[in-house]
Amino acid sequence: MRSIAAVAAFLLAGTSVPALAQMDHSQMDHGTSSTPEPAPDATAVDAHAGHAMPSADDGVPNGVAPPLPTDHAAEAVYNPAVMARARAAMTQEHGGMILSQWMLDRLEYRAQKGADGYAWEGEGWIGGDINRFAVKTEGEGEVGGPLEKAEVQALYSRAIDPWFNVHAGVRQDFRPDPQRTYAVVGIEGLAPYWFEVDAQAFLSNKGDAHLRVEGSYDQRITQRLILQPAAEVNIAAQDVPELGIGSGLSDIELGLRLRYEIAREFAPYVGVNWERKLGDTARYARMAGDSASATSVVMGIRFWF
Repeated sequence: MRSIAAVAAFLLAGTSVPALAQMDHSQMDHGTSSTPEPAPDATAVDAHAGHAMPSADDGVPNGVAPPLPTDHAAEAVYNPAVMARARAAMTQEHGGMILSQWMLDRLEYRAQKGADGYAWEGEGWIGGDINRFAVKTEGEGEVGGPLEKAEVQALYSRAIDPWFNVHAGVRQDFRPDPQRTYAVVGIEGLAPYWFEVDAQAFLSNKGDAHLRVEGSYDQRITQRLILQPAAEVNIAAQDVPELGIGSGLSDIELGLRLRYEIAREFAPYVGVNWERKLGDTARYARMAGDSASATSVVMGIRFWF
C-alpha cells in the first residue's frame, strides 16, 4: 500500500525524475524472492561471445579447414575395415575416380585427282578431372602407296579451368624421313560459342620450331545429324628443306564433314577436304613432283569408347 501511495503522490505533485531516483525502492514490494540470483558464469558467456572463429593465436590459422575426423561413429557398430572400404569407395565415386577415353575422330578414305589416299586422327587419355596422361596420333598416305605422314604424341595434360587444358610432352614423327623428335607445349579446350580449339608449339631435336593451330565447330542440324567445319594451320620458324617445309605460313587445311550418329559412340560421315601448301613449302612440293594443293571427297567413321 505504501508503494501505491508513493506513486500517486509523485503523479499529483509532478515530481521530477531526480526525485523519482531518490525514492526508497527498498520499501517497495516487487514480488521477488529473498534468495539472490546466482551471477552468470563469465566463462560460459565468453565462450559464446561473438561466436568467433579460431584465430592464429589459438594455433589454428584463419581460413584453414579443420583436420579430417578420425572417430567415425559407424565404427562403433560395424567393422572398421568394412567402413574404411565404404568411405574409400564413396570418395572415388564423388570425384576421385580414374577415367579414360579413346576417340578416333577421323578414319577416312580420300578420293582425289590422281592417287586416292587415307588419313586418321585420334586421341586417348586416362586420369582424373585435373591431371591426365594423353596420347595423340595422326597421319596420312596413298592407297596402295607409301605412308607419307605419321606422328604420335605422349602428353601430360592439366586442367586450368572448366574449359581448357594445358599440356606438355614429346612428339615422334615416323614419317616423313628423316624422322624427328619434338618437345611439345600447347593448350586445348572449348572456346566461347562452342568452338573446339587446339594450339601446339614444337621444338625438334634439330632445333627447328613449328606452330600448329586447329579449330572445329559442331553444328547440330538434328540430334543425330551434325555438320562439322574444321581448319588447321601450320607455321614454321625457319626452312627445313629435308622435310619439304618452308618458313612462315607453310600450309593450311580446311574440311567440311557431315556425320550421322547411329549411336553417340559411332558415326559415319562424308565430306570434302582441301589442302594447300604455301610459300617455300609449295615450291619444295613442286620440286618433288607433287601438287601444291589437293581437294578430296572423304568418307569415313568417327567412334569413341
